[in-house]
This record gives sequence, structure tokens and C-alpha cells, in this order.
Amino acid sequence: MSVFAIADTHLSLGTNKPMDTFTGWSDYVQRLEKNWNSIVKENDTVVIAGDISWAMNFDELLPDLRFIESLNGKKIISKGNHDYWWNTMAKMNKLLEDGDFKTISFLFNNSFSVEGISICGSRGWMFETEEEHDEKVLKREVARIKMSLDSAENDEKIVFLHYPPITTQTKCEEILDLLSEYKIKKCFYGHLHASAARLAVDENVDGIDFKLISADRLKFIPLLIKK
Repeated sequence: MSVFAIADTHLSLGTNKPMDTFTGWSDYVQRLEKNWNSIVKENDTVVIAGDISWAMNFDELLPDLRFIESLNGKKIISKGNHDYWWNTMAKMNKLLEDGDFKTISFLFNNSFSVEGISICGSRGWMFETEEEHDEKVLKREVARIKMSLDSAENDEKIVFLHYPPITTQTKCEEILDLLSEYKIKKCFYGHLHASAARLAVDENVDGIDFKLISADRLKFIPLLIKK
């Protein structure tokens, strides 16, 4: 049983906002499905780190969730900046129950034990201003990541964020300090696309391996992170 990761699937099967108009995104849903099912087996797990769907509500989301449900393996989904459908855990779990979704779980103030590792994380935040709103959001996200880490059952914890905690031009010191405090060795993130991917940090910084896993960066092939 293996663990894979990907981010930014940007599905829009229930709303009219396809990504095909962007360079490199042509036929992305079909490519994702083919690539995913060719390497992911039924007992494997795939973490999808945010920007799952362009849906604005649960009704628009359902076709995208059904597509994800149809893919091989178990899926752990976290929030991205474009996941406007995201709601309380109680409402999202009820959505899964009512829709008879068997292979999808949400990563939100919690963690999952998979193959001897703990899957932890949250949306994260790119703290680029001194505005009070940004400070509040950052503090909330740091608290969510900490809550996830504190719930972990295993010594080895892998963190999945949507926003990059570090780029070639910026650092979110509050999140980086938390990762260091918990002795995190691997952190995967999404959000960066096209020309913005040039800002990605795909290397070890201060003992932590960082990796961009946005779908287009991975050519719509889930990345194997543990075999």
C-alpha cells in the first residue's frame, strides 16, 4: 500500500469553469483520470492538497466528488484558497454520508494514520502584508496546523499545505517555525502554477524537504511519497 500526493485538481464538472484554456491544461480531467488509475491501486492513499473544485456550494461540488470517488484508492482532501464550497466538518461529513462516498475524507483540524505515518496539514497562508486581517488568518492557520500535528498518532509526520510556506522570494516564518518545532522532515504544497512555479522551493531547507505538487507541475500524475 502506497501514499501519493497531488494538489490543485481544479475540477469543474458541476460548474462551467474549465481549466483547458490555460497552457498545459488541455484535457486535464481525462489525463488525470488515466494517470491516476494507472499507478494508484485500490488500497493506496492519495492526498489532494487544496483547490479541489471550482464549486461554490455542495450542489456544484457533487459531480466533482463523484469523479474523485470513482478514482482508485482512498483520498484525503484538504482546503485550498479556491475551495469556496468548504464548510464545517459536520456538514462536509454529512455530505459524504448522504452521498454514500466511501473513499473520501477531509483533512481539517485532524490527521490520518496511513502506513505508519501521520498525514497532517491545513490550507496555510502566504503572509505578505501587515494588515490586521492577514495577521488573524495567519494565526488561525498556524493554530489549525498545530491542532493537526497534535492529533498525530505516529512519530513520522508529513505536512501538506496548499499555500507554500516558503518560496524563492518569501518565507512564512510562523509556519516554518512550527514545522521546525515539530521536527517535520517533509512538507508538500500546491498553489503555484505556470510562471509562478519558478518561485517554488523543491529542496531541503533547514532540514525540511519541500516539494511543489500542483497538478500541472506534476503533469497530472500523482506523486509517490511513500511506498
